[in-house]
Amino acid sequence: MRGNRRDVLRGLGAGVALVAMPAVVRAQGADIIRIGALNPITGSGSPYGSGMQKTIFAAAEAVNAAGGAGGRKIEIVAEDGQTSPQAAVLAAKKLIEINKVSAILGTWSSGVSLAVAPLAENANVLLMHTSGAPALSTPKVNGKGLFFRFHANNERSGAAFAELCKRRKFTRPATMAFNNASGIGNVDGFRKTWEAGGGKVVESVVYEPNQPSYRSELQKVLAANPDVIVTGSYLADTTIILREWFQTGQAVAWAIPGWAVTPELIRAIGPTAAEGIMSVDAISNEDDPAFKAFDAAYQKAMSKPGQSNVYAAECWDMVNCLTLAIEAAGGSVDANTLKAKIREVANPDGQKVGSFAEGKAALKKGKINYEGASSALDFDATGDVKPTFGAWTVEGGKLVQKYKFQA
Repeated sequence: MRGNRRDVLRGLGAGVALVAMPAVVRAQGADIIRIGALNPITGSGSPYGSGMQKTIFAAAEAVNAAGGAGGRKIEIVAEDGQTSPQAAVLAAKKLIEINKVSAILGTWSSGVSLAVAPLAENANVLLMHTSGAPALSTPKVNGKGLFFRFHANNERSGAAFAELCKRRKFTRPATMAFNNASGIGNVDGFRKTWEAGGGKVVESVVYEPNQPSYRSELQKVLAANPDVIVTGSYLADTTIILREWFQTGQAVAWAIPGWAVTPELIRAIGPTAAEGIMSVDAISNEDDPAFKAFDAAYQKAMSKPGQSNVYAAECWDMVNCLTLAIEAAGGSVDANTLKAKIREVANPDGQKVGSFAEGKAALKKGKINYEGASSALDFDATGDVKPTFGAWTVEGGKLVQKYKFQA
C-alpha cells in the first residue's frame, strides 16, 4: 500500500476529476452544506467503492428532494481514497482546506481512516467510516468524539470468526494477516476471543503486501497442521494465497473476511478451489424500511441488489444520520453540536423512522430513532455500532448464507 509521490499526485488528480461527474460544487453559501465522499474507487476496496460513492450521491438527492437539512441543500464533493493512506491524506486535505466540507463520509480501510483522522480532528470535521481498527474509537485517536463507525470493529469481527469456528467445531485454527491495521486487527480480534474461550491458535503469520507469491508464509502455516485458517486479507492477496494452497493438495478450511470472498475471487481461482471457503461479514438490516429505500437506490445506480454491498448501505445511513442531526440542530454544522445530535436522532428512544423525509416530519413532534439500512445504528459512547453478522460458504461456485448472529 505504499506509493511514491508521483503515484499519489496522479491519484489526487483522478479524485479531483470525480468531483465534476455527479454534482460539481461551485460555492458554499448559507444555503449550502458541503460534504466530502472519500471512498475506495480504486485499490483493494474498489469492489465496493463505486457503489459507496454513488449511494452517497443518491442519499443526498433524497435529502434535497425533501427540502434539505435545516433548510439547506446538500452538495457532495467526491474523492478517490485509492485504499491508500498516502493518497487519502492528500484527498482529505483538499476536501477540508479547499472544499471546506463539514464532514467526510465513507473511508473504508483502517489504514486510510487512521491516516485521515488527525486531519479531521484538527479541523473539527466529522468523520464517518466503515473501518475496523479499535484505535479509531479510543481517546488517543478520537479525542474530540467526532468519529462514527458504521461497521463492526475488529474485536467484534474477530469474535464473529470465533463464533463461526466454534459452530463448525474447529479445534486447531491458524491465522494469516495482511500487514496493516485491518488485517492484523481482524486476526487479533479472533485470537482474543478464541483464547478467552480456552482455545489455542497453532500458528500466526503476518505477510507484506504486493508480493507475487506467499508460498513461504503459507508453508509455515500449513506446517502446523491447522484445521482452519482465519485470515485478515484482501481480494488480491487472498487470490494468490488460495491458488498456492490449492496446488499443495493439503486439506484445510478457510475463514476469510467477506470483503475478500467475492464472485471475483471465485472466478479467479475457480469453483473447485473455492468450494467450501467460508466468509464472515456484517450484514445489512434487510427487514427494515430503510433498507428497502437503500436497495431501490442501489439497484438504480449499480444494477445490483443492495445485499451485495453492506458498505454502501452504511454510506446511505451516514448521509441520513448526518442530515437528520443537522435538521435537529436547525441547520447548524458545528461539529460539537452534531456529534450529540447524531446520537439523539439515531439512538433509542423516540419515534422510529427509516428515511430523512420521515425523520424530518417526525422531528417537528419530538424525538426520533433512525433505524438504518445497515444496522439499528445505536451508537455507544465511543461512536461504535453493534451490527449483525452473517456467515457464508461457497457451494457450487456461489456464496450461500449459513448463519446470522450477534458477536
